[in-house]
Amino acid sequence: MPGMTKRFAQAAAVAVLVIGVACSPIYQDHGYVPLETDLQQVQVGVDTRETVKEKVGDPSTGGIVNEGDYYWVRSRFRTIGPREPEVIEREIVAISFDGVGRVANVERYGLEDGRFVPLSRRVTSSSTDNKGFLRQLLGNLGRFSAGDFIGG
Repeated sequence: MPGMTKRFAQAAAVAVLVIGVACSPIYQDHGYVPLETDLQQVQVGVDTRETVKEKVGDPSTGGIVNEGDYYWVRSRFRTIGPREPEVIEREIVAISFDGVGRVANVERYGLEDGRFVPLSRRVTSSSTDNKGFLRQLLGNLGRFSAGDFIGG
């Protein structure tokens, strides 16, 4: 009997170890958003599309029109065991431009409540102009599957 107890204890320990490893979360990051220190260098009404690229880098995507707004998107996914990956963080930085190509606004959007979180020192009266794409993106957060973002 003591040998059976020892084997049972070993088997139980292995089972706990395997279950613990299988249920450990795996995190994956996709995309990039500029650092806050880089965004602080961008001046509303002064910088142009070219100077924004020099200061914070190329955008992840641009507006649908040639001279559209710039967007940077970063997402963080968590996978636990055999479950589907879950988006746990999403951050979008949007820089909009006025009619002459100067920065009109710098905004930061988050996953929280599907609402945008403006950088209060940057928000101008035209913060809702040219945001159809971004609003559509945030409105569709629940409709994406992780397979749409994970290459394979």
